[in-house]
Parts: sequence; structure tokens; C-alpha cells
Amino acid sequence: MNNNDVKLMAHLMRRAGFGATRKELDTRVAKGYEATVEELLKPDASQGIPDDVIRRYHPDQAELRIIESMGGLWMCRLATSTCPLQEKMVLFWHGLFATGELKVQQGKTMMSQIDMFRRQGLGSFQDILIALSKDPAMIFWLDNNDSHKESVNENYGRELLELFSMGIGNYTENDVNEASRAFTGWTIQNNEYMSMRVHKASIWPYGKIAWQFEYNPDDHDAGEKTFLGETGDFNGEDIVRIIAKQPATAKFICDRLYQFFVSNQLGEGAKTLTEQMMDSYFSSGYDVSSVLRVLFNSDHFKSLSVRSSNYKSPIELVVGTLRIADNIQWPTLEIREAAMAASYMGQEILNPPSVEGWHEGQEWIDSGALVERVNFASRYLGDVSNPGIRKIVETVNSTEGTSASPENVVDTCLDMLGAIEVTDSTRTCLIDHVATRGNFQLGLSEEQVESEKRIAGLLMMIASTQEYQMA
Repeated sequence: MNNNDVKLMAHLMRRAGFGATRKELDTRVAKGYEATVEELLKPDASQGIPDDVIRRYHPDQAELRIIESMGGLWMCRLATSTCPLQEKMVLFWHGLFATGELKVQQGKTMMSQIDMFRRQGLGSFQDILIALSKDPAMIFWLDNNDSHKESVNENYGRELLELFSMGIGNYTENDVNEASRAFTGWTIQNNEYMSMRVHKASIWPYGKIAWQFEYNPDDHDAGEKTFLGETGDFNGEDIVRIIAKQPATAKFICDRLYQFFVSNQLGEGAKTLTEQMMDSYFSSGYDVSSVLRVLFNSDHFKSLSVRSSNYKSPIELVVGTLRIADNIQWPTLEIREAAMAASYMGQEILNPPSVEGWHEGQEWIDSGALVERVNFASRYLGDVSNPGIRKIVETVNSTEGTSASPENVVDTCLDMLGAIEVTDSTRTCLIDHVATRGNFQLGLSEEQVESEKRIAGLLMMIASTQEYQMA
């Protein structure tokens, strides 16, 4: 198998998913790069551990009263999903359309939003914006339930234009007001819980039920509105329809997808690719999958300069490590701890710090966060009882005979962790680290146990490298 094809596929799976084992890479390379892109863009219904099984073992993930349970439920899907791009897009939309449990404090409603991103995330951007505008968590997060025809709240109308679709400089203050008027009457049902929070009570025996979207025509401003140069008796759907066809919207969403999947910086090569993505946005009827198809199949995305140049977010690091270790095969409280670990690294799942979402890139790395990242990855990669790590050990045993050189073991481990490419200096340091005790003896049982410990130590060292922190 061509090693360059494997490296390219590893790059695709790190960006369009959360990484892949060498076995998965071989399977996907055999299918072909473009066929793999198509498979990723068209997720099926198969999704790791079924939600009903998880809830049977963890009632807290059914009630969803606390954020750790919410994070654990989504983390389990992230770690076990057979449709990695679908989950990666959920993470993208969650960061772009940032909504936080800190204010919403309604776990089932928050998870309903995540499910909405899962259903809509690879479809029409226009449909995504409409679904977002009807999403109870977003309605409450940006106070549209407090926007009435006689007293308009502009929070959602403003952020829809500024942070969710067009960006500053492409609309006026009047456009904000007119959009906000169009969304009056878009509110939520079951909101008796807002007043009940004060009393810490619930009329339901098993916790809160999810809020639902409600349109109240009596509270809708049905007057004439002028928005982005068009005039009419617009409602929320009309506003989104006008937004979706704007060139500024196409540029906004294509730039954001580029920054998430290619590079945080819109540097050399970005303009040409984003213009091609914008063409696809319009020709496909605002279809996100079509835009991503152009991105993933582009020469720019495939180029060596792009590979291993992005810092993994904490969630990406945690999920990628769990998928390599392959230890989440059944409901376990460990998945809740993994969600909390991402929080310790600076990214609390389901709780972005503000409506702007998280600041990406190098800001993920500081001295404290780096210690947490290395410790977490080392814990899982250094445990030879984890099924994924067991396979790495067995591969070293089966390919190297009774004695293996430090060079060969280092290369095999890097390859098995997902065809990780490291600099010459990093490879030399790893070899020097394990070479102090000579070759790995893989024959007799006592020697085998000692060699496995050395392999585990090597994997922990790899977890501490800069290359493991990058995607």
C-alpha cells in the first residue's frame, strides 16, 4: 500500500473526524480518497453504543440534570460514532452557534439542540438557520422569548447577522431591528420552569421535560419591514431566506469552514479555495455537504503545508485518544470523566464561554492545559489493557519476531497511532529514550512483560510530543 496514500488519508481523518487507527486507514485507502469523502458526507444511521443502552446503565444521562451527565452522553457518541464527520460538524455548529448550559440550565433542551445539529448539520445552510431560530435553547440563550411586538429584544436578530451568518460591516442597525421584529412571536413552550428555578421545584416526577418551539401569532409584529434592501411583511423564515442568498453569507460560512477544517489563518491559498467553496454554496442551493466536498477534494487541503498545522481542541484530543484506546465499548462512568477532562483543558463541553464560542488555535495551549493534555493522553495510551493499545503491542510482536530494534518499534508505534508524522528530531528523541535498554525482547514471557511496559512508556512519550497535539 502506498505510504503517501496512507498519510493523506490520515490527514483527512484527523480533520474530517478525530483520527483513525492504522487498520481503519488501510480500509479507507482501499476504498479510495474521494469515495471516503463521499462516505463521510453521507452518514448512515449506525452510531456506536445506542442511546437507550447508555441510559439503561446511567439514569443520570436520561434525566440530564447536570452538565457532567450531558457532556458524558455526547462524549460517548463522539468516541464511538461510526460517522465521524457528522459528529465533527455537530462540534463545529456548537462552537459557531454557541449556546451554554450555564444560562439555559435545561439539559434535555441543550441535547435537543445537539440532535438538531446532527440532523441538519450537513444539509442546507438556510434550513440550518431556520432550525436554529426555532431551537428552544437558542431562543432562551439570546432572549427571543422576551421579544414581543410591543417591546422588541434585538439580541437574537443582532447575533444572527453578526456572529451566525454575515459578519460586521454587511448590515445596518436598521437591519438588526427589522430582523428582530420578524422574529417576534417565536418563543418556547413548557417555560413554566423559568419561574420554578427560583423555587428549585418541578411539577414533573422525573425531572424537566425539553422545551418546545412555539409560534405565537398574536405576539408577532406583522407590519411591513425593510431588510437588506427588500421590503415586505417578513417573518423569521423570510429573514433567513434573504440572509442565505447574500454573498457576505457565503463568504462568512465558507471562511468559517476553512478555518475549522483547514487552517485557523486565512493565509496563502485560502482565497482561491474559499471562492470555489462559495461557488458551490450557491450552485448547490446553500448545501453544506457540497461545500465540504470542494474543500476536502481540493489540492490546497491535501497539500503538505496544511498537514499537522492545527492545534487539536481539547475535545478533539480527548475523543481522538479514546478512539485509539478503543476502551469505550460499553456504557461506563469513564466517559463522564473524559468529558470533565476536556473541561480541565479549557473546553467545557456544552458550555462555551460566550456567544462568540471558543477561541481556537494556539490559545488552546498554555502550561496548565498542556499538562492536562499530556496526562490524559498518557493515561490511555500507556494502559496495555485497553483494546486499542493491546492491538499495537500485538502488532509489534507479530511484525518484529523475537527481537526488535528501538528504531523499528518507534516507527511501528507512530504508524499504529494513525500514521503520525514526526520531525527527525522528535523521532531521534523517541529512539534515544527507548534505546538505553537495548532491543525489545519479544520471546520469553518474562521478557515479553518487560517489553510491553517499554512499549507503553514509548506511547506515553509520543503523547507528550508536539506532533500528537496537532491535527
